[in-house]
Amino acid sequence: MIRVVLPAHLRTLAHVDGEVKLDVEGPATLASVLDALEARYPMLRGTIRDHVTRQRRAFLRFFACEQDLSHEPPDTPLPDPIVSGAEPFLIVGAMAGG
Repeated sequence: MIRVVLPAHLRTLAHVDGEVKLDVEGPATLASVLDALEARYPMLRGTIRDHVTRQRRAFLRFFACEQDLSHEPPDTPLPDPIVSGAEPFLIVGAMAGG
């Protein structure tokens, strides 16, 4: 089970409180986690990734085990603590102005 923490605006859109727990089939990669998230919460389709290109939206970042995975390829395997559920996979809204 993979734990996913969404930014407040996406939690509101998906009608969830706190983190989301997902079961991912096959190897846990960035793409497979996002596919599972969009399958469970269809209202999030197009908010995290573009519908056509499936590229990450510009103002969202992905973090796992204190590492920024935002620019990694979609087939990048997630670290073991994420896969085991010990650590959450974070989807963070980017902030401007530092």
